Amino acid sequence: MAEITAALVKELREKSGAGMMDCKKALQENGGDIDAAIDWLRTKGLSKAAKKSDRAAAEGLVAAATRKDGAGMTGVVVELNAETDFVARNELFQSAAKDIAQVALDVEGVDAISAAKTAKGEVVSDVVTNLIATIGENMMLRRASRLSVAQGAVASYIHAAAAPDLGRIGVLVALEGAGDQAKLQEVGRKIAMHVAATNPLSLSTDDLDPEAVEREKAIFTEQALASGKPAGVVEKMVEGRIRKFFEEVVLLKQAFVMNPDQTVEQLIAELAKETGSPVTMTGFVRFGLGDGVEKKTDDFAADVAQLSGQA
Repeated sequence: MAEITAALVKELREKSGAGMMDCKKALQENGGDIDAAIDWLRTKGLSKAAKKSDRAAAEGLVAAATRKDGAGMTGVVVELNAETDFVARNELFQSAAKDIAQVALDVEGVDAISAAKTAKGEVVSDVVTNLIATIGENMMLRRASRLSVAQGAVASYIHAAAAPDLGRIGVLVALEGAGDQAKLQEVGRKIAMHVAATNPLSLSTDDLDPEAVEREKAIFTEQALASGKPAGVVEKMVEGRIRKFFEEVVLLKQAFVMNPDQTVEQLIAELAKETGSPVTMTGFVRFGLGDGVEKKTDDFAADVAQLSGQA
């Protein structure tokens, strides 16, 4: 009987998509023969995950979690994808998303989270693989992000919630400050709701992608020159339009949705006065479910035509 090495188990896992322990058992049952082990897994219904891996997974859930302890406060958002929005209502899937978010409070990065264990003692990657086999859809832990403050609040907000802390849009906002922590949390949540609605590109003008700014300047300059105005006037027109651009896409410069008469920056300054201590917004994260995932659109009529030899 061949030695069941870690490398052999890893190879079978990559080929079958089954869990680590299932792969080890399959190899033990089949004398270390990879092909026989794959067949064994298939008969047990444990290699279904591999068959689903090429399907686009752009639905699912965004999960949020926060924790306050002696080191400060931490918040995380994770995106667990599946193929259909129906799965988002599945209790097993919801439970897995929550468990993974709790893991992400201590472990950073998708690979590290996938290799870590949940509070139930299960490896996260195995949890996902077993869900694929149980529910029958391709799934993946797509991304995760974390914010922390030593003193202050990390507020979370879930939009279009399917269950508490689970939904289609998840936002974190980090406010550093030594003042009234409950007030910081309250305002942080309001800003998180603002972020969910406006989807800013950056926190400040300094954080904005320089290429994006130059691209906007080039467009505005060309438009202004086309108007036939003198160069000095064109320069002022471009400056005005860039300022307007910042007000649209930079969080601190945006008009606060709950009070458009003040910017988010002014809201934070007001909060500092109210709490009697400086307040700094150190970061924000916004996960929209399926952002950037290419979703395949099936053309049923075209498929039928092709099958019948008409295309």
